[in-house]
Amino acid sequence: MFNTEILRQRLAERRQVLLAEVAEQLAQSDDPRATSLRDALAATEDWVLADILSDLDVAMVTRDTAELHEVDAALTSIAEGSYGTCRDCGEPVGWPRLNANPTALRCIACQEKYEKSHAKM
Repeated sequence: MFNTEILRQRLAERRQVLLAEVAEQLAQSDDPRATSLRDALAATEDWVLADILSDLDVAMVTRDTAELHEVDAALTSIAEGSYGTCRDCGEPVGWPRLNANPTALRCIACQEKYEKSHAKM
């Protein structure tokens, strides 16, 4: 078994880092869409609005918001009690994998199958 609280703490810390990075990247952008999004995020702290960034050609922000969604999903599954269960087979993901990648959704075997079936040809 693993200590969910340790991983929850790491995920929460990573979430704060990602939010700060996204805010910093938006602050440096002179794109009017980024400016209005930055203002909306500052006013509401509704980071779901960050999905709009996929329309912007800002690779780092897009990467950070994708990771932010993964972190939020992991924190939600901790709160719901389903964290650490493979989404495909229902078996435990395992401490070594979660320790290395706290946002892992699948056990190693299912992740390998997923990657093979979704490989870009």
